[in-house]
Amino acid sequence: MSQFFQIHPENPQARLVKQAAQIIRSGGVVALPTDSAYALVCQLDDKAAVEKLRRVRGIDDKHHLTMLCRDLSEIAQYARVDNAQYRMLKATMPGPYTVILEATRDVPRRLSHPSRKTIGLRVPENLITLALLEELGEPLIGTTLQLPGDAHMLSDPDEVRARLERQIELVIDGGAGMLEATTIVDLTGAEPVLVRAGRGDPAAFGL
Repeated sequence: MSQFFQIHPENPQARLVKQAAQIIRSGGVVALPTDSAYALVCQLDDKAAVEKLRRVRGIDDKHHLTMLCRDLSEIAQYARVDNAQYRMLKATMPGPYTVILEATRDVPRRLSHPSRKTIGLRVPENLITLALLEELGEPLIGTTLQLPGDAHMLSDPDEVRARLERQIELVIDGGAGMLEATTIVDLTGAEPVLVRAGRGDPAAFGL
């Protein structure tokens, strides 16, 4: 049976954030709010937790997971960022965007794209998630919360709890989420490429 924390979206309770971080460090898979839909997340380098997350989500290892970072300096630790890319990131993050960049050696090999050595990263504009990332001191790995067979992603924490309370360790209720995913932009080439249109305006990348 999963735990259920109601965390204030504008003033996250430090006690609950610390407890959530401990659940993640102990190998837990967590559903939490972002600036788009709810997401499933776990510790970055916990192989068993990552495999469990994939099972719950109904995806195999070919489906790319996204690294959730607390700021641009953390992105620069896990991805190679040139000056032009940095300017675009600074203008769009935190925000509902996922960018694909060339991965550094700090990224666990199984999390980067095997042929291109790339990784998807984002800084979510959500105070609960940012507080949790700050408490952990490292990125989370995750994916949009859309369960097998569903046409839409989940954004109602009560529905998340009802459907997942026997499968994951924690559901964080931070209020209703959005029914829209992030905008994904590939920055690995000479020009930005729109991979998926979502909540973020691609015009911020000149698209």
